[in-house]
Amino acid sequence: MKAFIPVFNAIRQVVKFFSKQLHFDKYQSKTGRKLALPIEDILSLAIFKQKNYIATKKSLYHIFKPKCSYKTLVVNLNRWFSLAVIILVLLMKINRQNAHLVKHIDSTEIPVCLFKNAHRHKTMKQYAEFRKKGNAVFYGLKLHIITDFKRQLLSINFTGAKIDDRDVVIKMSKGLTGIFMADAGYISDKLAREFYQEHNRVLLAKPRSNMKKMMTAFEEMLCRTRMLIEINFRELKLFYGLVTSLPRSVGGYLSNYIYSILAYQIV
Repeated sequence: MKAFIPVFNAIRQVVKFFSKQLHFDKYQSKTGRKLALPIEDILSLAIFKQKNYIATKKSLYHIFKPKCSYKTLVVNLNRWFSLAVIILVLLMKINRQNAHLVKHIDSTEIPVCLFKNAHRHKTMKQYAEFRKKGNAVFYGLKLHIITDFKRQLLSINFTGAKIDDRDVVIKMSKGLTGIFMADAGYISDKLAREFYQEHNRVLLAKPRSNMKKMMTAFEEMLCRTRMLIEINFRELKLFYGLVTSLPRSVGGYLSNYIYSILAYQIV
């Protein structure tokens, strides 16, 4: 436990700053029973869990031994993830203000369970979908993100697995400018025309190998920078516990996703 205290305190200081800026105290009832844990502690514990890739809430409970029951901890972690969303939105707003000219857009699959359990899975049944990609099939959601050359998150969106990547581009890029790099999944003359704003923004999608369309040397150079957005996906999945099949409620899944992304962005 002692080894974790400095890390937890550092996270709590950041959460405390945002809590004051966003007036989270207004969400705490002034009458009736007090919360078993302050909101700042709940959010800090959630971010600590994802940042240190602690697989289960039970492990988190055993590490910190908070002055509440395990059930109370779980309920509060799921209950207050909406405040984590507010912090994340503010962070992306700040990122947009100093974003690099070059930006990247892409999506990644988020399985909600092992494929062999997909037909029996009930918790995310309302939102998860089957999708075939090449020879592989998965059951779950998609995470769409826009980042810049500095790998800062500028926009995120969760959709069902069957949603075409091109369908969310206009909505996600609202208010953003610059050169947007995408892979072949975003090729669409109609989308390119709708997206384009003279002297403001342009969408460049890497041509497929069987296409006659040619890229300039500058476009090819920009295209090679797309690996940066793949690093975001890799770190979220490998080091921040984005993908999970452990929650037993929709709120549990959503809170895990938001806390994972916030932990990746906040510290």
